[in-house]
Amino acid sequence: MASRGGRAISTAATSTIDISNARTRITEWCFEPSAATGFHRHKYDYVMSPRTSGKLKLIDGENYATFGELTEGLPYFREAGVEHDDVNTNDYEIVFLEVELK
Repeated sequence: MASRGGRAISTAATSTIDISNARTRITEWCFEPSAATGFHRHKYDYVMSPRTSGKLKLIDGENYATFGELTEGLPYFREAGVEHDDVNTNDYEIVFLEVELK
């Protein structure tokens, strides 16, 4: 088991780009239990569309953690500049689509 920022993780979240063009990029993200994206900054405004319900742990640049509730089929919007690491704290896989607006 690897460690990231003092947190144990079993795997990295996996991503598959479904569409990428001059205006949008759509990526499917799959998180096994305890998988994480790694710390990143969103370059573009984006919409998240959960394919499963559950909670994601969101860790900011100062290692402060909050939890985001995902509801299958209920999308949400975030502006560019968001910085965090997403971690699946459920005991099942979490899947969502990320639609970036370039």
